[in-house]
Amino acid sequence: MSTTDTNATDLSGQPGTTALPVLFVTDLVVLPGMVVPVELDDAARAAIDAARASSDGRLLVAPRLEDRYASHGVIASVERVGQLSGGAPAAVLKAERRGRIGSGVTGPGAALWVEVEAVDEHVTDRARELAEDYKRLVVAVLQRREAWQVIDTVHRMTDASAIADAAGYAPYLSDERKRELLETPDVEQRLARLVEWTREHLAEVELTDKIGEDVRDGMEKTQREYLLRQQLAAIRKELGEGEPEGSDDYRARVEAHTGLPDAVREAALREVDKLERASDQNPEAGWIRTWLDTVLDLPWGVVTDDSTDVVAARAVLDADHHGLEEVKDRIVEYLAVRSRRAERGLQVVGGRGSGAVVLLAGPPGVGKTSLGESVARALGRNFVRVALGGVRDEAEIRGHRRTYVGALPGRIVRAIKESGSMNPVVLLDEVDKVGADHRGDPAAALLEVLDPAQNHTFRDHYLELDLDLSDVLFVATANVVEQIPSALLDRMELVTLDGYTEDDKVAIARDFLLPRQLERTALTTDEVTVSDEALHELAANHTREAGVRQMERLIARALRKAATRLATGAATHVDIGVDDLPELVGRPRFMPESAERTSVPGVATGLAVTGLGGDVLFIEASAHDAGTGGAGLTLTGQLGEVMKESAQIALSFVHSHAGELGVDPAFFDKAIHVHVPAGATPKDGPSAGITMVTALTSLATGRPVRSTVGMTGEVTLNGRVLPIGGLKQKLLAAQRAGLTDVFVPLRNEPDLDDVPAEVLEALTVHVVGDVLDVVRGALEEPSAAAPAGAAAEAA
Repeated sequence: MSTTDTNATDLSGQPGTTALPVLFVTDLVVLPGMVVPVELDDAARAAIDAARASSDGRLLVAPRLEDRYASHGVIASVERVGQLSGGAPAAVLKAERRGRIGSGVTGPGAALWVEVEAVDEHVTDRARELAEDYKRLVVAVLQRREAWQVIDTVHRMTDASAIADAAGYAPYLSDERKRELLETPDVEQRLARLVEWTREHLAEVELTDKIGEDVRDGMEKTQREYLLRQQLAAIRKELGEGEPEGSDDYRARVEAHTGLPDAVREAALREVDKLERASDQNPEAGWIRTWLDTVLDLPWGVVTDDSTDVVAARAVLDADHHGLEEVKDRIVEYLAVRSRRAERGLQVVGGRGSGAVVLLAGPPGVGKTSLGESVARALGRNFVRVALGGVRDEAEIRGHRRTYVGALPGRIVRAIKESGSMNPVVLLDEVDKVGADHRGDPAAALLEVLDPAQNHTFRDHYLELDLDLSDVLFVATANVVEQIPSALLDRMELVTLDGYTEDDKVAIARDFLLPRQLERTALTTDEVTVSDEALHELAANHTREAGVRQMERLIARALRKAATRLATGAATHVDIGVDDLPELVGRPRFMPESAERTSVPGVATGLAVTGLGGDVLFIEASAHDAGTGGAGLTLTGQLGEVMKESAQIALSFVHSHAGELGVDPAFFDKAIHVHVPAGATPKDGPSAGITMVTALTSLATGRPVRSTVGMTGEVTLNGRVLPIGGLKQKLLAAQRAGLTDVFVPLRNEPDLDDVPAEVLEALTVHVVGDVLDVVRGALEEPSAAAPAGAAAEAA
């Protein structure tokens, strides 16, 4: 059969297959039902001419995208041939039905001919349901564009296949998706894809519209605020008030501050709004400006980098302080943990439960405050000191309410502001001297500050903002731990500094005190030298303290007198030795007195701890005929209730164990007097029991207590020796007093591990569990003493 047959009969011999000229278009996808203009180039003109030459005037229009040719096209008819508005030749084509492209064939003219199989489309009930869903979605899209005439056209469409193919006009569908529709003969599948794509498009349009609306609202709000501020400025100008001083500057400062947390920024902007609405005559304007200045001056977002070099940190601590190994080890451990967390990329800041709250407890002059400064140097942090001694107002910690005149933030906030960073080392000095009265309890306010689980949201009454203190390293100092409330003490890690030995004092004087005083008196080592023997003499006989403050004062006095000699020309060089000390600092103030005090029966040497450190305590006992007053026990020396009870227990024990102790029962028919010297000083504590038993036994038996013996411990009615506190300070005091034998409770034996080795070498420490062992070891032998009861007869 000839390919030039004008009736376009079946060339392949199969029903429904037709040979048609094909027109490939690159810039659009044509679906059935569409009417489109096509610009005529050589290939298009050849296809149009071939179609018009046939009797039915049809051709196949197929898309040609970048990746491949389409497998389907549309059978279209040529409606008109003419020119576009620009003068270019064009043809108007009307797409009729979908066709599947077969193999190429030969045909008349220059056009490309292919076999085309018409595609039959079957509409199911499900397709009709999907068509209705798709129509509703299309109407929703058109309503957003206000295309009402197109909406009417869509409503009039009933054929499911035609509704699906109308998507060829949808501008939101890509050419790839339109080609996918063209190549999908099944109506139900086409509509299902269109419903999904149209829903996606609607969601994108809604999101875009919302974003655009938010942007427009933000711009309108900004413009509205600007106009209102201009109007407010004009009104103030007409009233002669003028703009409140600094209000524009505050808003600019708040907005320009990059470190402010969001909550703080919002609160600051609210206060700026109040300031802008307030007049200069309103006193609230001054309060707001003060509050804004305080908030903006805090170092929000400023954090110093910690030094994680453990070796360098230990070198800094050793260079600043002699001894104090326990506290140095604790700081180095803290640094070691932080450095390991940093190496593993873990959070380094304090956060909840950091536990970085250390309490340095010990007598005055042992270096607690200066240790805080050394810790800050070792960490590379800023340092600030907060003195708490005598503070009785809770507002000093939490701040005053802004409603009060002259309100200020608390000392913690002021310390953060002064330090210039949010992670300083804050030294809370003299935390044991915080008081309480009708203005509140500052110690209770410190509970939140020093609790690592709470201080990340510390709220100052003045700021009324959450302040994160979790990365602040708090170091507290105290002289007497017992005066700290238990709840507050529980939140801190206790590190005790019990005092220095004589050798420690000499080393500190040589390495730290003497160079510092030489600098203060403008002297050099070429002009003045101080021998180690002189320093030992000062430490042994001129001072009797746990720290080194008095020793530094004596060194300063000696250097001032040396400077005077040099200034008057009395000497060109001054060597200070032991023989020069009486002239420069005076005669020794402390001499060993234990031998003198215990030379008579009835005197025993005890050990005690005071706010100034450890000290020796003599307990004296005497007895006389009862007379008209009757037998009994008299206590003097301003004793507390605990020591009074200890004396009663001691007398009862001696009475009940008179036979074992070698005491004449007639001794208890006398009036007994127990006295603790220095009656102007209050004394109390549970550590004098065995000393009182020893003193009473010594008096009753006439056997003096050995002069080299000291003791500490509480006693029960059965003679058991109970443990005590402050053992290290007491042993240091025993060494300073020249004692050589010390009796301590058996249950305090583990505490000996904390005592310096040179102290243990100088003392013979006897650990005892029974007071009878103390009496047997402390009293002189009977052969060297007066007969039993001699002391009582002498009394």
